[in-house]
Order: sequence, then C-alpha cells, then structure tokens
Amino acid sequence: MESENWIEKSHDSWSVFKIMGELVEGYEKLSQLGPCVSIFGSARTKPDNEFYKETVEISESIVKLGLGVITGGGPGIMEAANKGAQKAGGVSVGLNIDLPHEQMPNPFIDSDKVIDFDYFFVRKVMFVRYAQAFVVMPGGFGTLDEFFEAITLIQTHKIERFPVILYGSEFWSGCIEWIKNIVCKKFNNVSDYEMFLFEVVDSKNEIIEILKKFYDKKKFAPNF
Repeated sequence: MESENWIEKSHDSWSVFKIMGELVEGYEKLSQLGPCVSIFGSARTKPDNEFYKETVEISESIVKLGLGVITGGGPGIMEAANKGAQKAGGVSVGLNIDLPHEQMPNPFIDSDKVIDFDYFFVRKVMFVRYAQAFVVMPGGFGTLDEFFEAITLIQTHKIERFPVILYGSEFWSGCIEWIKNIVCKKFNNVSDYEMFLFEVVDSKNEIIEILKKFYDKKKFAPNF
C-alpha cells in the first residue's frame, strides 16, 4: 500500500513538468502572434445555424480591424470563427483540447497555429493572456465557464479590463436578468457597477464599435 501511494505521489510530481511544457509551448507560440480576439461558443452549432453564419461574418470584421482570432479549435462556433478569420486573410489560431468524445482541430486554423492541450486551466490561461477582447457567442457549460472566468479576473483586478461582449440578447437575457435581480439586487453578491464589466449586443457592427471605442486611445498588445 505504501509503495502504491509513493507511485501516485511521484506521478503527481511528474505531471507538473507536463503542465510546464504546455505553458511554455503556449507562451512561445502565442507571444509571436500580435493582437487577437478570443471567440467562444458551442461546439454543437451546425453550419446551417444563424449563429454559425453570423460568427463567420463577425470574425471577418474583427480581422479587418487588424486583429487575429483565437478559438478553442473545435467544431461549431469555433470552426465558424476560424473560417471567418481565414477567409479574411487574418491570423486564425486554435487552442485545441484533448477530449474523449470531441474534438479534432477544425480545418480553418492556420497550420502553424494549432496548439493541443490536455489541461483546461492551461488552455484558459492562453485565452486570457493573449486576448484583446472576448466575444462570447451562445454556448454551453464551457462557454459559460470562459465568460465567468473572464469577468471574475477583471472584477478582482487580476487582469486589466478588456471588452467582454455577449452576442445574442435572446440567448443571454435570462442569465443576465438572474445575475441582475437575484445575485446583485436580492443577495448583494455582485455590485451594481460590476454589471458593466460586460455588454450584450445583437449585431457585428456593435461588436466592432465597442472594440474601436475601447482601443481608440490604446495600443493593441498582448494582455501581459
């Protein structure tokens, strides 16, 4: 029994080096990119879905601002975002995660900009560290996780504030009303001013205007 425990502890120690390896590879590759926007959304969204089509157009518009696009590298909204970036001749990055049922990198990621991860938390570090903004399309638990982590880091001043944009008021309204009326007003677990850490929009033009306005007097740079 003691030998088994020792083997488990030894395995835990060695896993640190694997984590370090993923961090080093991510830093080395992404630090060379220049300014990018991270786009999140459901892997289950099909190409005939309106949100898929709108994501392609949003990504194209972002590229035309001089920004690259970073996604989780998989299908659905991620594929649409990479497709739009590549279509517009911009930088198209995919931070792929090794999952049992999903996911293979989509074909619209630049061949030299696919990075594979085993650890979600390392992958999330890369999204935040090298993003000039988050555009959050409709999605599931993973999308919600990325959204809430971003505003938590901004709220606690662990990172400099940047635009966090939720697309699709019909999708997001229930969640936002719950935060506003229950979390904020009824239980006072969020302050009124913290409700302005993100914005909800319904058009790509609104996204572009938010990015332009926020960075009008700033220099685009990685979020160091």
